[in-house]
Amino acid sequence: MARDISDTTPIERRDELVAYLDAGSKPRDRFRIGTEHEKFPFRPNSNEPVPYEGPRGIEALLKGMQERLGWDPIFDRDKIIGLFDPKKGGAISLEPGGQFELSGAPVENLHETAEELDAHLKCALEVADELGMAFLALGMSPLWTRAETPVMPKGRYSIMTRYMPKVGTRGLDMMYRTSTVQVNLDFSSESDMVKKLRTSVALQPLATALFANSPFTEGEPNGFQSMRSHIWLDTDNNRSGMIPFAFESGMSFDRYVEWALDVPMYFIKRGDEYMDVSGTSFRDLLAGKHPALPGEKPVLSDWVNHLSTMFPEVRLKRYLEMRGADAGPVPMLNALPAFWVGLLYDDTALDAAWDMVKLWTEEERHIMRRDVPRDGLKTSIRRHSFRDLARELLKISRFGLERRARTIKNGDDETHFLEPLDRIIETGKTQSDVLLELYRGDWKNSVKPVFKALAYR
Repeated sequence: MARDISDTTPIERRDELVAYLDAGSKPRDRFRIGTEHEKFPFRPNSNEPVPYEGPRGIEALLKGMQERLGWDPIFDRDKIIGLFDPKKGGAISLEPGGQFELSGAPVENLHETAEELDAHLKCALEVADELGMAFLALGMSPLWTRAETPVMPKGRYSIMTRYMPKVGTRGLDMMYRTSTVQVNLDFSSESDMVKKLRTSVALQPLATALFANSPFTEGEPNGFQSMRSHIWLDTDNNRSGMIPFAFESGMSFDRYVEWALDVPMYFIKRGDEYMDVSGTSFRDLLAGKHPALPGEKPVLSDWVNHLSTMFPEVRLKRYLEMRGADAGPVPMLNALPAFWVGLLYDDTALDAAWDMVKLWTEEERHIMRRDVPRDGLKTSIRRHSFRDLARELLKISRFGLERRARTIKNGDDETHFLEPLDRIIETGKTQSDVLLELYRGDWKNSVKPVFKALAYR
């Protein structure tokens, strides 16, 4: 999330929480695409992480980009922790370990997504080069220990850092040592949301396999195709995972609210202050019985910020967030939104994708989610390998993109953004497979060459 908001619109009743989500429904001609991606800043001369402070740190990077872009600064107390584009709505933000995130503006097509990414990287790399830093395209930092990883000065992250060890063994690794790419997509109605949510939750393990790109930890192979995804298996299971209730009869905006009301809160923000209320209930806040604010009811920003602390494989806000993929090189960052737009933004494609997954059981979805971080495309369900299933999904996605027919002047439609995924299916080798082959071959059992091989350019 780019930033925590402060909106003091009072919330009195539960149905207002439901109405907030329902207000995300929009006509199809207003469907947009919002792509977010994170990347690790590092020093190319030493492969060390970049601290926040100092004349060549991440603070200086943000200030340098602000000068070039003219975007509004976002502060946490007196520290700049992001930038906001007041014209288009995009933002730059910091994850806990310094992961540098672009939260893209909502755009109409994938060509615009690619242009936005190119413009962002051009500006970021120009400023970074002046400061002696570069950016790494991996789903997990490959070399640094958690102790070596910098800590960003954001109030909500301090609260999460204290809370995470109470609810899982890997939450701090998730916060400080992983990077992802996600796409945010719209729905036209509650029924459209439910169908897209169910389809995309069931298919997130396949996306994890296709985009697996985190095979190293602390200088060695970690035994996983996607260590980032494996970490999520024991981060905070009250707020993450495959949300099985989404497949139950009666799934709705109201049902998601019912779940979120009991997911433990992290914080309440009043002005610039973060109140640590970790482990408490939004349901109590709504009833005016919250121990930190006795007698007070929530305001809109309490609900919006609380929704941003849900971490299921697909998150519902006023849009749906696909959360199952490791960060990677530019072609893969563009492939992720292409994959999901093709599947979800055409009704015929969506029907075909749903037909693939609708008979899978809760147990089967759980087993896939458990196995895919280690097995990648070798994961299987009902004797079908993920490689074969992904091949069929790419056909469906390409069909959906062809029917969208969003072309540019040279006649290219959006289907060419799927080409990196075609190569993965053709070879059967994920990004992690390729990196591991290099590690055992040309790199002579060293991860250090990955800093050159996967630096954004």
